[in-house]
Amino acid sequence: MNTLEFNSKLNTLASLLHSFAYNLTKNSEDAKDLYQETAFRALSNRDKFQPGTNFKAWIFTIMKNIFINNYRKKVKANTILDTTDNQFYLNSGAHATPNSAEGGIMMKELDIMLESLDDSIKIPFLMHFEGFKYQEIADELDLPLGTVKSRIFFARKELKEKILSSYGFQPN
Repeated sequence: MNTLEFNSKLNTLASLLHSFAYNLTKNSEDAKDLYQETAFRALSNRDKFQPGTNFKAWIFTIMKNIFINNYRKKVKANTILDTTDNQFYLNSGAHATPNSAEGGIMMKELDIMLESLDDSIKIPFLMHFEGFKYQEIADELDLPLGTVKSRIFFARKELKEKILSSYGFQPN
């Protein structure tokens, strides 16, 4: 297809292309820009058109792809990423002074409760608390596995009762 035939086919589709561009953009100025961009791309890529194929579908595909690419660029440009911290001055940790007095008092009371346990249940409980496995505790203390498990259970039960009587609530 020579240049003259190509231009005449493009001119015969001009009104349809304008309508399609307006249908895509919903704005007459944007539709004119889209048509102009489509015509420019079609003319500059005239050598890529395969003679004997559907010229109308080829040119409409160019327009649709230009519109989609422009839309994606516009969406990306309008995306705002806010990476600032959502902290206010009053809630800022840099200006707060930690006060661990209440937690310290509670830990001292729990230590006293723990020390008041009988050694037979306190030692397996503390070993389990420090990360020893049941079997390791049984081997270390030379006790059967079931005895170790029951002593740890009884230590937990007794500590829960002490906490309930001291603080008036049931721990988890």
